[in-house]
Amino acid sequence: MKIVIGCDPNAEKEKQDLIRFIEEQKLGEVTDFGSEDPIYANVAIRVGEAVAAKEFDRGILLCGTGIGVSIAANKVKGAYAALLTDAYSAERARLSNDANVACMGAFTTGSKERELMTKIFLTNEFVEGCSSQPKVDAFVKYDMERK
Repeated sequence: MKIVIGCDPNAEKEKQDLIRFIEEQKLGEVTDFGSEDPIYANVAIRVGEAVAAKEFDRGILLCGTGIGVSIAANKVKGAYAALLTDAYSAERARLSNDANVACMGAFTTGSKERELMTKIFLTNEFVEGCSSQPKVDAFVKYDMERK
């Protein structure tokens, strides 16, 4: 699996910790889009565009709360960013919502929780034909038809 990751300067340490975890767990090949830009929207949009273009299978974004990068990434057509707050939200982001970008807070979640959410997000797949399929189809259709 090809994974792209980025963050704002506040989350550099947490991003590096997640990269190490992903590599140690052999969850995929990670490309780091950096953390130098204090405008988190810039890296979030770059990650969203790379995932939407299918250059990467999944994206991971971090900022203080994860909220800002989630909002920014969701502005990209074809990027479906989910703010992960616990293991259950990480699971449902993939299984029920087919999210392709995970967003997490460096200040709001601990390192072990971020690791668990990352593992769950990267190892689960959307269940085609599940009861959530019509809901996902609806937002994807809207997304693809907007200008």
